[in-house]
Amino acid sequence: MINIRTSNERGLADHGWLKSRHSFSFADYHDPAHMGWGNLRVINEDRIAPGTGFGTHGHRDMEIISYVLEGELAHQDSMGNVVGIPPGDVQRMSAGRGVMHSEFNHAEGQTTHFLQIWIEPKVRGIAPSYEQKSVPAADKRGRLRLIAADQPDAGAVTIHADARVYAGLIDGAESAQLAIDPARKAYVHVVRGAVHVNGRPLSAGDAALLADEPFIALDHGRDAEVLVFDLAA
Repeated sequence: MINIRTSNERGLADHGWLKSRHSFSFADYHDPAHMGWGNLRVINEDRIAPGTGFGTHGHRDMEIISYVLEGELAHQDSMGNVVGIPPGDVQRMSAGRGVMHSEFNHAEGQTTHFLQIWIEPKVRGIAPSYEQKSVPAADKRGRLRLIAADQPDAGAVTIHADARVYAGLIDGAESAQLAIDPARKAYVHVVRGAVHVNGRPLSAGDAALLADEPFIALDHGRDAEVLVFDLAA
């Protein structure tokens, strides 16, 4: 089973300083038909205006991934981390039993464009922790590169969740495949460009929700950047 959800079906929040598209119910956007997919709970596509950002706020018992596309995200948290997250970096914050943090765009004249991703953890009440790694574009070109997992390789961040997250760049004759246990769920989010997912054409902001499928095939890309999630059902 493959269901397609187009970009314009997502929730929209426009706060002036922040424009956000919500793939799943979040804050003031509530859709009982889209509360998450497997243990994937949030994908927000955020654009933060220059000189603005999210003030200090708290989270608990959630695995939070930031994937920056343009600009830079300035992160500060109660664990003592004060860092910038540029495009190409993957940031993971395990909120655990509680963490406070803020995220800002300090650049002048440049919007920060990033994806905020929440995955439900498999354990609760752990100590909060932070990790950040750079994933070069060459590692994602024409393939699906693991960027986050509960048992990652050296190039991926560790998440305390039954999930694996991949990133890929697909263009022209390039293609990529990923085997999926049909008993699990999978989710494909087109970050930008256009690509076919198991023969179905998708464009930027579109997503494919998969269940009872043995594989994901990506091809016919046009400057496509894609995130793929292998998820607990």
